[in-house]
Order: sequence, then C-alpha cells, then structure tokens
Amino acid sequence: MTTQRIATFSIGGGSAKYGAVIEGGIVDLSARFGKDFPTLREAAAAGSLMRLVEDAARRSPDHALDSITWLPPIPAPEKIICIGVNYPDRNAEYKDGQDAPKYPSMFLRTPRSFVGHLTPLVRPRASSQLDYEGEVVLVIGKAGRHIPESAALDHIAAITLCNEGTIRDWVRHAKFNVTQGKNFDSTGSLGPWLVPYTEEAQIADIRLTTRVNGESRQDDRTGRLIFGFRYLINYISTFATLMPGDVIVTGTPTGAGARFDPPRYLKPGDVVEVEAENIGVLRNGVIDEAS
Repeated sequence: MTTQRIATFSIGGGSAKYGAVIEGGIVDLSARFGKDFPTLREAAAAGSLMRLVEDAARRSPDHALDSITWLPPIPAPEKIICIGVNYPDRNAEYKDGQDAPKYPSMFLRTPRSFVGHLTPLVRPRASSQLDYEGEVVLVIGKAGRHIPESAALDHIAAITLCNEGTIRDWVRHAKFNVTQGKNFDSTGSLGPWLVPYTEEAQIADIRLTTRVNGESRQDDRTGRLIFGFRYLINYISTFATLMPGDVIVTGTPTGAGARFDPPRYLKPGDVVEVEAENIGVLRNGVIDEAS
C-alpha cells in the first residue's frame, strides 16, 4: 500500500500551503480546503486527514516537488514535547549504573528550533557540538486530559519524523535542565510529511534508522521503547491538556554522535537522513550560522 503523505510547503518564499504528495508532485489541498482547514492543525482536529488524502487521489499534481520548499508539517504547534532516554540501550549509554527510569524524562522545544525536509540544519556560532537524534513523532488530533491508556491511541492524528538536533555542550550548562541546548534556531527538523494514523499495527514496531553521509548511526524499533506511545499520552495528559496539533517526539535510539570516542558531531556539508518504514525519509544538510 502506498503511504499516504500530507505536507506543508511554500513556493518561492510565499505563504504556507498544504497538500498531498502523490506520484509526480504535490496536490495543493489548501487551495481547495483552506476555508475549512487553514492549516493541517485544523484538518487534524477535524479528523479529516484521510478525507484530504482521498480527495487528492482523484487529482493530478499542481506542483513538482523540486519547485516547493518543505516546511514542518504542523505550523506553530501549541506544544512540542520531547521524550529523553526512551530506548533500553540509550539508558545504558549513560554508564551511570542506574536502572531504567521509573518515569520519562521530557522537555519542551520551540517551533523556531525546527526546519523542514531538505532545509539545512544550522550549526550555531556558539558551539561546534551540533548532534543528531532520529525520532518517530506522534501528532495529536483529539484534545484530552487524563486520557486512559486504553483510549490513548484514539488521540493520534498522524505520525512523522524528527531530527531532534542538539547542541551537546549547551545541554550541560544547567544543573537540572537541557532547554538551552535543545532550542537553538534551526538545529532540528520535522517532516517530511504527515502520515495519517489508522491503526495500532501501523506504529507498534516501526524500524527507525539514522544515517550521516550514508553511514548508519542509529537503528532500533519502536516496539522496544521503555515508555510506549499509550503510556506517553496517558502520562503527559495527566499534567497538560493535549491539544490538536501538539507534537510528541518519542525518543532516540543509541548511536548519537556524542557517544563516539572521539565524538562525531555534525559539520557543514554533512547530510543526515532519518528513515522509518511506512513513513519515509527526513533529509537535511548542515551549514554554519551566518556571521
């Protein structure tokens, strides 16, 4: 079955649009549904992502893919919640002798810290320690608070990918938080598109890999997560109301650049690819911040 793909994009630096990626290009759905759904956040909230896909299947592309600029799929989400240390080998990577955590680690990121597919990540002037973290992302479609695990997956609208780029020395600036090192402008990426969520089998055991310049660095499966998707939605919704368009970045496998000896941080000219079966490939180059 062809993966259903709905992306946010612009053309020539113009306003953001959204559409379905089909063979030969992209169908501009915002031109047809923009009155009902100004962005994919509203489409997700209405449970209408599959309706968009089905409409696009009857149409020809409006634009070639090489004519568009890919943007993060959900514009300005209310919350981007990132989960840390959520694969068993990742916990062991810390070499602190501690058992797997009882509760998930998490932190928030700002929308401005992310770019879209094929837009370069920016290594900041403040540090040369830009690192990659490939992750599977849940996009919330249905609001909820105190969501039981039994109903948690009903709140997912779609899945996508993240390179949760991190400035390693800056995550160690503070005693208890990593916020600084996780929120430099344009250091991470989201995309390339949303894949509408339809059933649990679709997300139960996704193979997730990350490559740098074609070399495999990370490789694991979501079936091994310490804190699974149902639990994360239940736990987060205990303290925060999950809203349509909220983004949950679910954790990265072992193999980030900081864990090599010596570390292998990203440098200008590198190409990072995050790939997950039945989702796609999120690809970004790397440039230095302009002086």
